[in-house]
Amino acid sequence: MKPAQIEHFFATLSAANPAPQTELNYVNAYTLLVAVVLSAQATDVGVNKATKNLFKAVSTPAEMLKLGEDGLKQHIKTIGLFNAKARNVIALSQILVDKHGGEVPRDRDALQALPGVGRKTANVVLNVLWGEPTIAVDTHIFRVGNRTGMAKGKNPLEVELKLEKAVPAKYRQHAHHWLILHGRYICKARKPDCWRCVVAVDCSFKPKTKAPDEA
Repeated sequence: MKPAQIEHFFATLSAANPAPQTELNYVNAYTLLVAVVLSAQATDVGVNKATKNLFKAVSTPAEMLKLGEDGLKQHIKTIGLFNAKARNVIALSQILVDKHGGEVPRDRDALQALPGVGRKTANVVLNVLWGEPTIAVDTHIFRVGNRTGMAKGKNPLEVELKLEKAVPAKYRQHAHHWLILHGRYICKARKPDCWRCVVAVDCSFKPKTKAPDEA
């Protein structure tokens, strides 16, 4: 994609959804961090179902430690890899209490030092909580970056670094959510809905898919 196409791509998505938000439910910085950790290899819908009652009972690291690993498992057992995720959430909660006064740090290295928190999770937290122009490359953004030709890469970091260069500065804060939502609902994994895509004119994917009644 050429710069003019990328500009038009984000201008169009911005006009359609000026202030995109994460679809994960949370009540504060700590619960967002927990929700993002739980969302690895799981859907936002599934995580929201699991955390609906959890976040009514727990909203701080100290409360999570009081609930304990077994108690946490009872809330999140419907989520994939829940045993490992429960261990990580309890461990990161202990670190937050011991080293950060129970607060979520606004620092990528400090975030990535927490159990279960990788670069993608840190980027989501920095973007959603503090509006930092980070781009968390999940499977949706990885696919959209490659399929559209905007940022082709062999791994998430490659795509992230290329997107940071390609996305105009004025769109960078919300680019993460626009791309995720676009990949989740339009530029789907198995077959993109090009026929109802508002940015199809800018995309280099060929051949464009047709509407079901035209196929």
